Amino acid sequence: MDLNRIPFRKIAGKLSFNRATIWVALLSCILLTQSCRINFTLNGSAIDYTVYKTISVSNFPIRAALVYPPLQQTFENALLDYITRNTRLQVVENGADLEMTGEITGYSLSPQAVTENALASKTRLTITVRVKYTDTKNEKNDVDQSFSAYQDFDSSEMLTDVQDQLCSEITEQLVDLIFNATLGNW
Repeated sequence: MDLNRIPFRKIAGKLSFNRATIWVALLSCILLTQSCRINFTLNGSAIDYTVYKTISVSNFPIRAALVYPPLQQTFENALLDYITRNTRLQVVENGADLEMTGEITGYSLSPQAVTENALASKTRLTITVRVKYTDTKNEKNDVDQSFSAYQDFDSSEMLTDVQDQLCSEITEQLVDLIFNATLGNW
């Protein structure tokens, strides 16, 4: 059968729709697009800003056996900076829609990568933070969880020489984990 010999009118006649069918299809599309709302952000935040306007972030005291005093300020500043850069929430002291409290519960060193003479060639610095996130509007979103992150460094280096850099890198990882588990609502 040669398709070039079939008159177009016969094909078009078989594919015709009546006006009612077209109107029903159009109306269905409009209703579907009005009822479905796709909402996404580029920073990973899943906050409904019509409901949530404020957040309070308390101090995170160090409760670890080993204490590195600058860590508290470094962590708190990084967390607040990340929240203000990636959300439109206003940071307040009291009476916030969202509240974040916690403590630094772990600051530990452990040997890694043992060499043939039974000495560690790498040392791991691990920091653990316990976070309590409270959503005053919806308690199903509350989080009470510990987060840990670490960095390895060469055992030939003194901790005091690399501590600031390691704490900064670990803090970035922790802040990212905490944001994703709380405000990112993954």
